[in-house]
Amino acid sequence: MNIPEHKIEEIIDRVDLVGLISRYVELKKSGREYKGRCPFHQEKTPSFYVIPEKRFYFCHGCRASGDAVSFVQRYLGKPFIEAVKDLAREVGVDIEAAQDPTARERQQLKEVTDLAAEHFRALLWQDEGRAARAYLATRGVSEETAQAFGLGWAAQSWSLLADKLTRAGMVEWGVKAGLAQRRQNADGYYDFFRSRLMVPIRAPEGRPIAFGGRLVGAEEGPKYLNSKESRLYNKSETLYGMDQARDEIRRRKSAILVEGYFDCIGLHQVGVRHAVALCSTALTPGHLQLLHRGEARELVLLLDGDQAGLNAVERLAGPLLAAGASTRVALLPQGDDPDTFARREGMEGVERLLQGAQPLTAHLFSSVLPEGGRASFEEKMAAIERLRPMAAQIPMGLVRSAFLNAVGAHFSLPVGDLEGALRPKAPPKPAPSSAQPPSPSAPAAPRPPPVRPPDALETFYVAATLREPRLVARDTFRACDELSHTGLRMVLAHATSGQGAEDALFEAPEVVKRALEGALRQLPEAGAPLEQAFLAVCRKLMLRRIDEQLGYIEKATKQAPGAYDLTEETRRLLAERIELLALKKRVLDELRPAPTGTKAPMQPV
Repeated sequence: MNIPEHKIEEIIDRVDLVGLISRYVELKKSGREYKGRCPFHQEKTPSFYVIPEKRFYFCHGCRASGDAVSFVQRYLGKPFIEAVKDLAREVGVDIEAAQDPTARERQQLKEVTDLAAEHFRALLWQDEGRAARAYLATRGVSEETAQAFGLGWAAQSWSLLADKLTRAGMVEWGVKAGLAQRRQNADGYYDFFRSRLMVPIRAPEGRPIAFGGRLVGAEEGPKYLNSKESRLYNKSETLYGMDQARDEIRRRKSAILVEGYFDCIGLHQVGVRHAVALCSTALTPGHLQLLHRGEARELVLLLDGDQAGLNAVERLAGPLLAAGASTRVALLPQGDDPDTFARREGMEGVERLLQGAQPLTAHLFSSVLPEGGRASFEEKMAAIERLRPMAAQIPMGLVRSAFLNAVGAHFSLPVGDLEGALRPKAPPKPAPSSAQPPSPSAPAAPRPPPVRPPDALETFYVAATLREPRLVARDTFRACDELSHTGLRMVLAHATSGQGAEDALFEAPEVVKRALEGALRQLPEAGAPLEQAFLAVCRKLMLRRIDEQLGYIEKATKQAPGAYDLTEETRRLLAERIELLALKKRVLDELRPAPTGTKAPMQPV
């Protein structure tokens, strides 16, 4: 969905930023500003400020900053588009009716999914749910945990939910959500989920969007049954348990990835609360982006110690290596799964296992070729065959070069020869766009206000991430939060959500598209040169914002009285100046330019 820039700015103007942030943070008035303890890092002394006049928040401790949209993105882990939509609904700006014809269907799906979640939850704690409660007891799931995860029960009756939806006038919505189905040879509808312990799959903010059902007390049907995808639920962008794990992931900067719903639930119950689970067997860029938005800087795979677990590591390794994600692997004892191990060993046992986790590449190499360079020719060729599907997913550039160097060192083989042996297949050419120009007879739409040209530094930042999306993970100071041009933020949101550079540019306003196309032509070559240029731009963006704030403080304190007569406001500003100068030094130290003697990469001035 392409939301016009002027609409986004209207939303930001209308939002009561103090009221929004006060829902999650206790704020106290301090002059014309408000302050409180930062929700994004642990602190004792408040360093988080909300400046309503500028519609802006800022933390001097962890550098979190931005407007209402960025706060919803960061705190609730929402994509940019979803954050804008939610705020638009709250402040009464109509963007969906005109821009998104599917908005009404999404709202219907939300309502019917909410109703079904409450229906299943209530049944679990009634007489009808005895079998499900007995099953939970065998798995060691407490009532408190079951309530926290919203577990429920789908009755054996053929149409209990369908009849309820029919009475509420929502049965067609239930069909779209995969909760009900039409009878083949008779009128009416029947329930899709029956005799199943229901596990609601929730969005990061906690709203149910789909269900997983585990068969209990019946012999017919698959063991697990999951909701079909819909406009509300995309399994390639959803991780089970993210709503429960969000705060702990942000605190630890780490996430544990397991493969089953009950593995995730079992870990949370013993106190390991940064665990999430895949809703499918494939790990996608959408999952990794979700974790990145949740501030997970490290991922630990916690999998069964049997052959299935080893195979799962190899299946998940490709996208992790391609993203350059910091990943470790913790394998359980033979015969254990995360759920049973957590129940037996408790939180301390799980933490010990996690501490001994190996880096992903070290695990892969020891699995495919335990003897390393001493292995036979045949063993090395077989190991290369196992690595080929993973290597095929790593694009050309710095990450691929580093991976090949590591393979060469372990295998005692020339890196140049490995490049040919592990080269990925050429990607298929994109199909030509099927978009048709509007009919000449169509009524002309009202002309929106002109879009302002974007800043050169911000344009370079977004252009670099269009070329190599992985660079966003290198933005350690979150310069992306300093992007003031909403058109560029829209493009960045599209590009990092897996739509690709072509789609992101296609939907951009013309002035933004021209600026980005010009920047893309000036980018240095991919790999290390582009990364150096990107870090230099991050550095300039951060220094520019810090210098702006220092300038404001200097102007505000210029007429300050003597040291013994300083007002509380002036003392605070002077304290902020010290913090900003320290932050400036950190930025200069951590984002150093390329060493003297190397060719400087092209970047905007």
